[in-house]
Amino acid sequence: MALMRIQLESDRKTARRVMELHLAGRADRDSVDAAREAVWRHGRTPAGEPVFVGVSNGEPVRLLYDVEVYLEAGGPT
Repeated sequence: MALMRIQLESDRKTARRVMELHLAGRADRDSVDAAREAVWRHGRTPAGEPVFVGVSNGEPVRLLYDVEVYLEAGGPT
C-alpha cells in the first residue's frame, strides 16, 4: 500500500474548526468524506480512513489529509 496526500481547499474559519475538532480527538465528517472522494477521483482505491495531518499556511488555505491507498486501481484481489 502507498500513502497519498490530499489537499482540500478551505477557508480560514473552516480550517480552524477542523483543527479544533482534531485536537479534541474528533473528526470533521464532511472533510474526511471529501478527502476519500478525492482519492477516488485520482483513480485510486482508499485502503483506510483519511487521517488529518494539518492545515497549509498559504492562500488558499488547504486541509491536508493522508490516505492509504491500494497500488492497483481496483483495490484488493
